[in-house]
Amino acid sequence: MNSAAHWMGLLTALGVGLLIGVVRERRHQPGRTKAGTRTHTLVAMLGYVSWSLGTWPFVATVLVIGALMIGGYQATVRSDPGQTGEVALLVTLMLSALAQQNPSLSAALGVLAAALLHAKQASQRISLVLITDQELQDALILAAAALVVMPLLSDQAMDPWGVLQPITLWRIVVLVMAVGMLGHVAQRALGGRWGMPLAAFFSGFVSSTAVVVSTGQRVRAGQSDPLPAAACAMLANLASLTLFAGVLGAASPTLLVAMRWPLVLAGLGLQLVVLLALRRIEGDGAETPTGRAFKLTHALGMATIIALMSLLAALLQHVFGDVGVLLAALCVAWVEVHAAAASIAQLIHSGGMTPEWAHWALVAVLASSAVAKTALAMASGGIRYDLTVGLGFVAMVVGGAVGVLWFI
Repeated sequence: MNSAAHWMGLLTALGVGLLIGVVRERRHQPGRTKAGTRTHTLVAMLGYVSWSLGTWPFVATVLVIGALMIGGYQATVRSDPGQTGEVALLVTLMLSALAQQNPSLSAALGVLAAALLHAKQASQRISLVLITDQELQDALILAAAALVVMPLLSDQAMDPWGVLQPITLWRIVVLVMAVGMLGHVAQRALGGRWGMPLAAFFSGFVSSTAVVVSTGQRVRAGQSDPLPAAACAMLANLASLTLFAGVLGAASPTLLVAMRWPLVLAGLGLQLVVLLALRRIEGDGAETPTGRAFKLTHALGMATIIALMSLLAALLQHVFGDVGVLLAALCVAWVEVHAAAASIAQLIHSGGMTPEWAHWALVAVLASSAVAKTALAMASGGIRYDLTVGLGFVAMVVGGAVGVLWFI
């Protein structure tokens, strides 16, 4: 290592020690002696020098510092049982050694450590006040699903037609849970200020059909005007269309790339109607959510429907060809549009459907779902609400069809 590299590493080590030391110094209570700026800077210097001398000098340094830390902790355990100061000193020692091999990484980790030490009150508020037990449980479930279960699943098909891949189905489960968590966090962070539109949009990731019905019921009960309620329903379906694209990408990235412009135009059609209707919203705030971030049963149910739909579509395709798959997808789209989309994506991925059929099949799936939701809007909210909702769905389907004609 040349002289410039040595100086860079040493300055990085001293900077890390100084930064962490300053943060710890400001945490001291008057009259109590703790490892502060000078101690952390000296430990950083000691760590850098001992690592430069070799492995055994560094090991000896770690043992000596460790013994001093144990002695200091025993002397203050009754008045201050926390171990953050001792751990911070050990972090300073290790990062100063790392500075010799990788100064950039050492500096970055030093800044991160200092930020964590400084954010004591904020982290305690998040852990103890802002996050509920239910939200923590949901976050752990999502992490386990994505980081523990998913790597264990096979990408080999389980059925004779090659359409059911465990890892693909589980990706959809994780996707549904993740978007539910994202929407919940956004609502908690922004509060109820944005009212019904924000709540409707994020609820659309879970069930846009439920939002169409619930907002229609508010209109019928006289709790909301038809236009603002219809705008909320369209926002929910915009979220559903976003999830539609996500499910499509999880099942067949190639098909998503081909359909990107039709989906964009479909979304723009929805947004146009939303903007026209939102001008009438004077809105009172929606309540900040405090319940579950997502429903695992809903995610598993969607994956199950997708699996069954994929098998049904493959069977119909085997018997009737592409027409059978399209008919099956159109029927299922009345209940679960994402399942219908995933089944088409699975079939094109396995070679069971031509791309030309798949593009128009996806537009037909959106149209079938729109017909079902328009009927529900009429039943739940009346004619004025239904007309606005129907206009939004017409704009969505027309946008998708125009996108297929122009860009594919």
